Amino acid sequence: MAQPSVLGIVLAGGAGTRLSPLTADRAKPAVPFGGLYRLIDFALSNMANGGIRKICVLTQYKSHSLDRHISTTWRMSSLLGNYVTPVPAQQRLGPHWYTGSADAIFQSMNLINDEQPDIVIVFGADHVYRMDPMQMIEHHVRHGAGATVAAIPVPRDEASAFGIVHVGSDGRTIEAFLEKPADPPPMPGNPDMSYSSMGNYVFDTDVLVDALRKDADDDSSRHDIGGNIIPNLVRNGSAQAYDFMLNEVPGATQRDAGYWRDVGSLEAYFDAQMDLCAVEPIFNLYNDKWPILTHVPSLPPAKFVHDGGDRVGRAIDSLVSPGVVISGGLVRLSVLSPGVRVNSWATVERSVLLHNTKIGRHAVVRNAIIDKNVIVPEWAQVGVDKEHDRARGFVVSPGGITVVGKGQEVVP
Repeated sequence: MAQPSVLGIVLAGGAGTRLSPLTADRAKPAVPFGGLYRLIDFALSNMANGGIRKICVLTQYKSHSLDRHISTTWRMSSLLGNYVTPVPAQQRLGPHWYTGSADAIFQSMNLINDEQPDIVIVFGADHVYRMDPMQMIEHHVRHGAGATVAAIPVPRDEASAFGIVHVGSDGRTIEAFLEKPADPPPMPGNPDMSYSSMGNYVFDTDVLVDALRKDADDDSSRHDIGGNIIPNLVRNGSAQAYDFMLNEVPGATQRDAGYWRDVGSLEAYFDAQMDLCAVEPIFNLYNDKWPILTHVPSLPPAKFVHDGGDRVGRAIDSLVSPGVVISGGLVRLSVLSPGVRVNSWATVERSVLLHNTKIGRHAVVRNAIIDKNVIVPEWAQVGVDKEHDRARGFVVSPGGITVVGKGQEVVP
């Protein structure tokens, strides 16, 4: 049997308000992660590594840096008909922006009409994970589904925070799609776990197109893939679930197999960064059999200088990007993006420093996220006194992570 033709659609239009102030000046999928990457690089890398090379990225809010990243980084061979292209809201059907994820695809129906694929896969742009989408597509085709939803097991006592997929006794057929249910249904054969939707979908093209047209005519709909399209397909019996834990990614370790994080909040974003820092990381960026692809800037190697007394440049259990200079300072359990400088006697602990941040002598940064180009002056402290941080206008998350946004001044 010939391989079906596949079009990849990445939904990258969300405002990402829960990640503010990191999203005050950029789209959520463009938020830096892991030093070198942007959040969208994970979805695009999974598609590219899996052999899906025709990809449209639907953008909307504050998309300039995202569009630029895709255009300059994600270039494929046009000779072979491959592409990754950003598609802004075009108002093809009238003077209104996207009102939901389903409406975004409906307004961009020309992409499907032009390509005429057998299968359309629709992935979110802001999750951190590895996945071979071709295994999900093979599952979809083998079991004759019209739509397939990627699902991951979560503890049942935590499942009320997620969209839950209730499957039948066959473990595949979706009987209900529940948004944050008070009493989440268990997985078949496992009463302590429930299936959470990951926001990744595979559709037969004709099934998706028909569902989108019906949804567009429904004035009561929120025009959302998870909230409207999938429940409608569940009702007619054409939706199935795919267990993400069955996905076998080349090079995955036992420790990071099945890793998936929705980094939609400041806590989740920070915790996922910390997951990278362990000696044996919970999510391993060093898997060269399924690399996370991105643009690596033309910067010199990271540099560690000074080794005298208490003035020693060092980084422990940390990720340090090109262009970083640690000049007599101490960095522990932190992620440093390109161009960061940590000066003498400064301390950075459990923190994420984005591009070109400067940490002055004797400064202390702890349990914090510092956005790009921020200067922390000599003797200043960030993240040490949360009340003082709030008084200076910094965001402090419910879990106690201080966030200094782009352009904010740090006063000692």
